[in-house]
Amino acid sequence: MPTLQTLHRHLRWIALAAIVISVLTWAVDLAGVVYTCPYCRSQRTVIGLLGLLLLLPVTALGHWAVRWLATVLAVFGAQVASRQHFGGWSKISAGEFAFAQKWWIDPFLLSGIALFLITGLVLLLWSAPVPRQRDA
Repeated sequence: MPTLQTLHRHLRWIALAAIVISVLTWAVDLAGVVYTCPYCRSQRTVIGLLGLLLLLPVTALGHWAVRWLATVLAVFGAQVASRQHFGGWSKISAGEFAFAQKWWIDPFLLSGIALFLITGLVLLLWSAPVPRQRDA
């Protein structure tokens, strides 16, 4: 189980993985392989943007503007993912739920994964150790 220090040590790789996930899912969408879904598009965009913010220099990660922007993006993305995921739970409760033919691209599963990614990325940004600035 990775510790928080391990995650911080590999912050750049995690950020690059988030960007790769975003780019690959956008490519699959734009290639017409999956349904054009505004929920999915906003979630994958937020994941990519959070990845880009995590690539900023370590000194910038503690700046209030970076944290504010990351938090706003994460709240938006998490809200969209939660809404989409809750739609699946609503169908389950009504007895109408069925996985997509290709279960690995089922919106119910993917929205749950997106919610975990978005929450994890913003918490990682907020917990990143930032070197203190010396007063001049």
